[in-house]
Amino acid sequence: MIRVKEAIVVEGKYDKIKLSSLVEGVIIEVGGFGLFKDREKLEYLRALAKARGLIVLTDSDGAGFLIRSKLSSCIPPQQLKHAYIPDILGKERRKAAPSKEGKLGVEGMELSVLRQALERAGATIQDGGAPSPQREPLTKGDFYELGLTGCSDSAARRQALQKRLGLPERLSANGLLQALNALYGREEFLALELWKEEE
Repeated sequence: MIRVKEAIVVEGKYDKIKLSSLVEGVIIEVGGFGLFKDREKLEYLRALAKARGLIVLTDSDGAGFLIRSKLSSCIPPQQLKHAYIPDILGKERRKAAPSKEGKLGVEGMELSVLRQALERAGATIQDGGAPSPQREPLTKGDFYELGLTGCSDSAARRQALQKRLGLPERLSANGLLQALNALYGREEFLALELWKEEE
């Protein structure tokens, strides 16, 4: 496992699953072309890019490059890095047939190839050792103490918080925890008192 400071953007859930076995950090799936119409997710990605930088890791087919191009047009270049996988013909094990262009996507790549792609893109990688000295993370225990989980109105409280922060409404409790840790960290989030109900 490697720790990566930047948030990494991938196309779909299988890409995220594959990358999660290599990377400890924030990995966001954009849901393919759904990103083009999802203003909330684009705003979330802009906030992540500003807070920690973004690495785009899409498939090397036409669809991957359209998504890459969309993100390049929305996010300042100094906040964006591009990781490219090689063109390798084949099909992923879970698929009955190869993709339209016959190339392996992120989910079909060897972990060593993905690591090399991230390194070439200039990812800020911290191998093993002590945890990053950046910020203490929020925990599920914090969420419970703040009433964001474990209460009858927790889901509504999370929805209100997500709306105040301009985060996508479809985030799960775990997704919200990941987003808050990527954007704020524990101390800053608690100091802002953003979880409190507005009067």
